[in-house]
Amino acid sequence: MNRRWTLVPIVLSALFFTACTSSPSGPYTVHKDGAPPPVIGPEDVLDAVPRADPILSAGNKSPYKVNGETYEVMRDASAYRERGIASWYGTKFHGHKTSNGEIYDLYRATAAHKTLPIPSYVKVTNLANGRSVVVRVNDRGPFHPDRVIDLSYAAAVKLDYMANGTAEVEVEVLQVAGVDDRRGSAGGDYRYLQVGAFGVAPSAQRLQAELAAFLTFPVNINTVNSGQGTLYRVRVGPIADHEAMAQVQRQLEQMGYNSVQPLP
Repeated sequence: MNRRWTLVPIVLSALFFTACTSSPSGPYTVHKDGAPPPVIGPEDVLDAVPRADPILSAGNKSPYKVNGETYEVMRDASAYRERGIASWYGTKFHGHKTSNGEIYDLYRATAAHKTLPIPSYVKVTNLANGRSVVVRVNDRGPFHPDRVIDLSYAAAVKLDYMANGTAEVEVEVLQVAGVDDRRGSAGGDYRYLQVGAFGVAPSAQRLQAELAAFLTFPVNINTVNSGQGTLYRVRVGPIADHEAMAQVQRQLEQMGYNSVQPLP
């Protein structure tokens, strides 16, 4: 585990900090990082599913500087493969924003990396036991000289190094078929923009009304079973035109909605 750092300023209202998470307990209020009270096993962790996510400005500022060191985000990470030390992070950051404005959920397979484009999908293999996990990179870090990636609590559980804190791993970028250039485009087969996800219906309904007041596209609430209860997702769409989708996403981000995610 290590002290983390994020590029994105906190701009959303307290509404998101109290409800925008798929975990039933919401954000943890802790001073030290660690594992959550509801422990899970490797069989409970689902791999991230690679898809043609657009590479937007959120989380991809380049170059950027942390602790006196300058980092540049890779323009082309298609051949990236590296071995090194992986750490993990948990309760201290659960329910708070990652570098691209998404909400960190320690029960999902995600990761932080210093220079991979956000988002990226990588396969991480624990070299000590051969276990692998597919994670979605949506955060920056770990800013520690001998570490190459910082995994979520769930991903560390799946690789069976949560108790040790670190492990020697191999990190390999996974390619998404049919995608040539995701930068600056909404790309892929997306039709919706998810602006928030809540554990209770009234919070989702308030955001729906807020968005409907200024958007010309439909704003709807989609309910899914997250495995830990019903999740109410607030989505804008359908939007058939990719340019229109990119424009709406920029509009929402400029207004402070930094958790916007394109969806099929």
